Amino acid sequence: MPSVAIVGASTHREKFGNKSVRAHAKQGWTVYPVHPTAGEIEGHRAYPSLGDVPAPLDRISIYLPPEVGLDLLPEIAAVEHRELFLNPGAESALLIERARGLGLEARVACSIVDIGESPSAHP
Repeated sequence: MPSVAIVGASTHREKFGNKSVRAHAKQGWTVYPVHPTAGEIEGHRAYPSLGDVPAPLDRISIYLPPEVGLDLLPEIAAVEHRELFLNPGAESALLIERARGLGLEARVACSIVDIGESPSAHP
């Protein structure tokens, strides 16, 4: 079963960070929501930071503003994972450049669509 850390997971069902938790779980992924204060999101134990998530991971999917993502790059680089998704709104030229500088190849795309789901299917 593939695993994903959803950084920026949300307790609010209308937010993409929540839709991603539900979509990945529906497709059979082991989901690790990352949220600094939530104990659980959509029935999945939430982790306060990416470093707290069991690794290795197949995917890290980011749902945070680029300026927050910039601060997380060292933590992302320290966690063993196969792929990194910067979802729409989470990317910036500077973030991508700094990620590459750390040896990270970020994929700028919607991770929900990548697994064959539609965000609108998760109201």
